[in-house]
Amino acid sequence: MTFQELIQQGIPSVLPPFKPYETNINHAPKRKEIVGEEEKKLALKNALRYFEPKFHAELLPEFREELEQYGRIYMYRFRPDYEMKARSITEYPGKSEQAKSIMLMIQNNLDYAVAQHPHELITYGGNGAVFQNWAQYLLTMKYLSEMNDEQTLVMYSGHPMGLFPSHKDAPRVVVTNGMVIPNYSKPDDWEKFNALGVSQYGQMTAGSYMYIGPQGIVHGTTITVLNAFRKINKETKGGLFVTSGLGGMSGAQPKAGNIAGCITVCAEVNPKITKIRHEQKWVNEIHENVDELVARVRKAQENKETVSLAYLGNVVEVWEKFDEEGLKIDIGSDQTSLHNPWAGGYYPVGQSFEESNTMMAENPELFKEKVQETLRRHAAAINKHTEKGTYFFDYGNAFLLEASRAGADVMAENPTLGREFKFPSYVQDIMGPMCFDYGFGPFRWVCTSGKPEDLQKTDDIACRILEEIQQNSPEEIQQQMKDNIQWIKGAQENKLVVGSQARILYADAEGRMKIAEAFNKAIKNGEIGPVVLGRDHHDVSGTDSPYRETSNIYDGSRFTADMAIHNVIGDSFRGATWVSIHNGGGVGWGEVINGGFGMLLDGSDDADRRLKSMLFWDVNNGISRRSWARNEGALFAIKRAMEVEPNLKVTLPNIVDDNLL
Repeated sequence: MTFQELIQQGIPSVLPPFKPYETNINHAPKRKEIVGEEEKKLALKNALRYFEPKFHAELLPEFREELEQYGRIYMYRFRPDYEMKARSITEYPGKSEQAKSIMLMIQNNLDYAVAQHPHELITYGGNGAVFQNWAQYLLTMKYLSEMNDEQTLVMYSGHPMGLFPSHKDAPRVVVTNGMVIPNYSKPDDWEKFNALGVSQYGQMTAGSYMYIGPQGIVHGTTITVLNAFRKINKETKGGLFVTSGLGGMSGAQPKAGNIAGCITVCAEVNPKITKIRHEQKWVNEIHENVDELVARVRKAQENKETVSLAYLGNVVEVWEKFDEEGLKIDIGSDQTSLHNPWAGGYYPVGQSFEESNTMMAENPELFKEKVQETLRRHAAAINKHTEKGTYFFDYGNAFLLEASRAGADVMAENPTLGREFKFPSYVQDIMGPMCFDYGFGPFRWVCTSGKPEDLQKTDDIACRILEEIQQNSPEEIQQQMKDNIQWIKGAQENKLVVGSQARILYADAEGRMKIAEAFNKAIKNGEIGPVVLGRDHHDVSGTDSPYRETSNIYDGSRFTADMAIHNVIGDSFRGATWVSIHNGGGVGWGEVINGGFGMLLDGSDDADRRLKSMLFWDVNNGISRRSWARNEGALFAIKRAMEVEPNLKVTLPNIVDDNLL
């Protein structure tokens, strides 16, 4: 069968041969046993409902073994034999170009070069899933190949509920992930619902088909590192940045450090992913001996090198050793997957990667104790450095949250609302006031032709548009404009593409709309193929996350999720090709609500109309909320937006004199 025929087939009518477990692939860790005997029967009934009864007797013992062996039913047998990658949009079968673009993005999320655990359909973050099992993938791709532009595919936590009649301006796909009722939202509840096959953690851009590999966070990390050094009035040359994590998103850190121009030390316990990042040239060197690492860092500091050094081991060893040796760390952070601390997101010090994985599954309570003990040591070592002048910031991975729950010394001596921890979130000090409040966030696009020359043309278009806008930009956003023009000019040289021909830059509503309009015009003129627009959920208005995206909201509303919900509702009727809303994201299930979108530009007048309507709302929704919280930059930005668009009328706050209070 051809690739197109395999897609159109969906779940095969003849059982494919059993597939052995491939040991050379980076697999998800075994999940702890969370379901009892009766619930195991329910999980098996739920899995088998995808298949005709004649196959149940053969599949039942196989699925039971998966459930007991891995803690989940992945249906490995049904993993396709064709290469998993984003093809040209012309290679996908179907009646709808919009649907074909979604198939392309789904496959990109599962590309072996992109996905963290591709056989478990997990894109990044240890548990950020596109689907729960391979039957869901097969059925979804089949539906997309059959869909017309007056239908919408409804996705319930990876499960394709079906195609429903709609209309051409409705989204082609609506995705929800992990939307568990609050009173049933303890961590063990989520694990159980996932094991039963009824809910999943979609992360931010995994379950919404908008992940573009580590590039997606390289830019944000570069901006963060640059501004962290600006904050301490130190040039990046010769400056030392210490962090940890080389997995899905965290793998971007050493590349970002190189672009910023500093010395980066990034610790990682997983040998397989460390090797992958080195092969991808996202990190320059690997070191396994902490004494040799110290000597290498000293040399780099003396020579003011720009270099990224991976330490294959626990980051606690780095913080403690650098303190003993008197090595000055200028800025520090952490990007392990602490949103998922008990299932592979963070590893205890003093034992091997393999020992930890075994303990995680076989003795979860002891594993939890070891993780919390390590968090206390981790925080204590960081405190020693910050007392000597290190600027440490939480990188939104729930490090401070989980460290506080472990009893680590991370709480502020005199806490105020929104400043409970002794260290700031990077959003509080950097990204929030400097970028999000002004409407700048991670605008993305993917060239669906798969041609590098199309990506080069779009880079050139985006750069030209930004330079034109910069000429008349107010002083308040000149630095943001300069940083992004510099970024896009160096994008090709920095070899950021992993998987699809994709790009990211930070832009405000004006920049996003004008760049998208120019892309659509180039498509209409035959200069480039169709383009998919999107963004990270980590943006101005897509996400309500009290310890990350909305951590610089101080009016008490940071624990509410109205903004993210309205974002998705508004994007839906303003022309998005697909929308998604997730319970969970970068800081964990239950800690955040994330909203995202994708939009296909095909050169049509309809696409031009939709992009202007949707992108304006997608950004200004968040600026409005931030301005109502009395954020100075957002007040400036929303007043400016109202001057440009007479149909925009936003309620502005009256400021109370603190002396009066």
